[in-house]
Order: sequence, then C-alpha cells, then structure tokens
Amino acid sequence: MKKEEKGRPGKPLERAELDASPPSDIHSSRRPLQNVTGPVMSETPPALSRSVEDYLKAIYSLEEQGDAASTSAIARALAVQPGSVSGMVKRLAESGFVEHERYRGARLTDEGRREALRIIRRHRILETYLSERLGFSWDDVHEEAERLEHAASDRLIDRMATALKNPSHDPHGAPIPTRAGLVESTTRLTLAETEAGIKVRIRAVQDDDSERLRYMEARGLLPGVLVTVDQHAPFNGPVSVRVGDPPGAKQTVGHELARRIRVSPADETEEQDEEA
Repeated sequence: MKKEEKGRPGKPLERAELDASPPSDIHSSRRPLQNVTGPVMSETPPALSRSVEDYLKAIYSLEEQGDAASTSAIARALAVQPGSVSGMVKRLAESGFVEHERYRGARLTDEGRREALRIIRRHRILETYLSERLGFSWDDVHEEAERLEHAASDRLIDRMATALKNPSHDPHGAPIPTRAGLVESTTRLTLAETEAGIKVRIRAVQDDDSERLRYMEARGLLPGVLVTVDQHAPFNGPVSVRVGDPPGAKQTVGHELARRIRVSPADETEEQDEEA
C-alpha cells in the first residue's frame, strides 16, 4: 500500500510537519521539553518547533501595535527573507494558528494567541528569574531568555514563577501572562505621544536592543520613574524631558527611542495599573 504523503495540498499540516519544515536555516530545529499546561488548556499539546514559536511570538508583538502583521514586518522582526515568511504564514494558517488575508496581513486565531502567550510567559518569567535570582543586568536577560525559552518546560516556568512570588511584570515593565493565559493590556501612550507639560510614569520599555537599554539606564529612563515632558521638536524631532521627582536637568530623547517607552499618568497607582 502506497504510503500517504504528508502536507499534500488541502490538508492542514500537523505540528510535527511544521517542526520538520522551518522557513529559514537561521532557526534552530531543536525541540523543547514537554509542556505542562495551565487551567485553560486541559490537554498537553505536542511541542512546537523553535521557528513556529518565534513566528507566533513575533505576530503577537506586531498585533499589539494595532495592525495585522504584514509579511515585511514579520520578516524584519525575525531577520528572515519575505519569501520564507510567506511560506510559513501559509502553513500556520492551514494549521489553525493564524488567519491570513492577502495584502492585509496575518492575525492570530484564539489557538495561536494561546500558544503565543504561553511562549511569552516563558520568556518573561525567565528574564525575571535571571535578573532577580542570578544577578543578570536588564540589558542581558533578553538574549539569554531567547535561548532558554524554547527548551524550558511549563513545569519549570511555574516553579520559577512560584519562587519569584508570581511577578506581574518583567524587568523591562512588560506584563507577564498568567498560567491561565490572561495578560494585562498594553495599549498605553508612548513618551513620543505625551503632550508637553504632562508628568507621566514610565511603565515599560522595548527590550530587543541591549545597547539601547544601557543608554536608557544611564539616563534614568527606567520602569517606575516619573518623567516630565517639556517640549517636542517639530517633524518627529527629539522630546525634551526632565527625569525624577523633583524633576532633574533637562535632557533630550530621540523620537524613535521615545516611541519605545510606554507611559501612564503620573498619579496612576500600580494597583490601578493591574486592574486596568
């Protein structure tokens, strides 16, 4: 009897097939350890490949910015060729992880979002553990967590979370999804969008560039710090700010950097932040 071919047209790919056909050779084919699921996932799913996890996480991050994830945006986020992205997005759509419309981009399905949040929880718990228990600096933990997140089981992550007393945010201020897949909304203004004369509190910063994080740390631009916006230069120019309470000396923050800093009203408490 002729052996049935996998991945033939019209048949959604199984997880193992996704694992066996990474879109680019820059992705590791190493498989993670078996997961232990949370309350909303009653059955342990087969492990996904590193490349699939990276794609789901990248699409989730791009969706947080308000739009569907375009092929070019995913390619930039993962440093791969657009042609590779097109093939993988098609396979993810066939397997129920994303919905894709030509020229409109990809959006995660409910299943895709659950998987993305599972990976993000691993990453952010790892970052927090590396920072708080192992003494890594906040500009080093992202790359270390990137390497570890694909091998760590959910059981290990849960043990780390318990040891850390279930932190709500990682060292960069990003919210950590719960074991049940719940996560705080990140729809906040950026420093670049804050009007002049307003005092705000830094809530989170993007963590994908170590040099940028060291620059922000040297200037006191850290989660929890109060910042007063003095003025905006025209045409997407730099933002003049004063850091601290009372405000310190005036310093300038480039527009691109200011777009990477999420803020909230200065009088908003941490409890209000979590309820929101």
